[in-house]
Amino acid sequence: MTELHPVPQSRRERRALEEAQRAAGSAAEVRTVVTPASIPASLLTPIPTAPRVAPVLAVPVKVVKRAPRKKFGARILPAFAMLFAGALLVGVSVPANAFIDPEVDAALDAPVAKALPGQSLAVDELATTVEITRDEFKTTSYAERLQDRYANPSYSYSATSGAVRWPFPYPVPISSGYGQRTSGCNGCSSIHHGIDFTPGAGAPIYAIASGTVSHAEISNSGLGNQIMIDHVINGQKVSSFYGHMASKSSPLKVGDTVKVGDLVGLVGATGVATGPHLHFEIWLDGAQSNPYLWLKANAVN
Repeated sequence: MTELHPVPQSRRERRALEEAQRAAGSAAEVRTVVTPASIPASLLTPIPTAPRVAPVLAVPVKVVKRAPRKKFGARILPAFAMLFAGALLVGVSVPANAFIDPEVDAALDAPVAKALPGQSLAVDELATTVEITRDEFKTTSYAERLQDRYANPSYSYSATSGAVRWPFPYPVPISSGYGQRTSGCNGCSSIHHGIDFTPGAGAPIYAIASGTVSHAEISNSGLGNQIMIDHVINGQKVSSFYGHMASKSSPLKVGDTVKVGDLVGLVGATGVATGPHLHFEIWLDGAQSNPYLWLKANAVN
């Protein structure tokens, strides 16, 4: 059986229906019953019952992926591979003579023309023995060349008694000359700016000419205890230097006036030295010069 309910058709009818329901709910003692007889037939419509719907079941959907498109090279590679395989098969199965032209083969089998005779030369004509000689040579080290040049020269001289003299009143051996030489010790110079007299330890040293002391130094390094005297010889400033003298052996000081032949000091080995000797230098106008050559030219009787 279908239950009938009034369905409002207009806004006014719906509002009247709502007010009637509120009034019915608020006044419990007063109950208004709306019967179908009081509602117009046009407002009564059947309320259909909702049909029963079968539940929807989830059906799995299969996703099909599209295969990637091959590149052009990948598509033509099998064709080239098949062509290569076919060529290889032909090459290994067909005899080689099948590709030879008969005319070319006949030309290859033709006899080769005989070469014309060339010039001939008898080997006996050149069978002459040539004797080769090699010049003899000798290697010499740099140190040996310096030894030959500077270590063994002749430094002979005679003692003089004039205005310019040698630092000793008698000939004294000279162990090392002026110029380049082999270094005799650790710290010794390979460029010798003077000459070395070796009369023995304690031998007296004399001034070569009259002059004034311009430098006096006491030292345990380098040239050791040293004295320099300035002279004027033939109108030129000449300075004589005396080094490696024994300690406390020189009575001179800067400013002292000396005469030719005065005592300068005693032979020693102060400073850097391999043994007792006098290191003697000559300076001409402030420049070093070869003392041996200068004394040979100026020390006269």
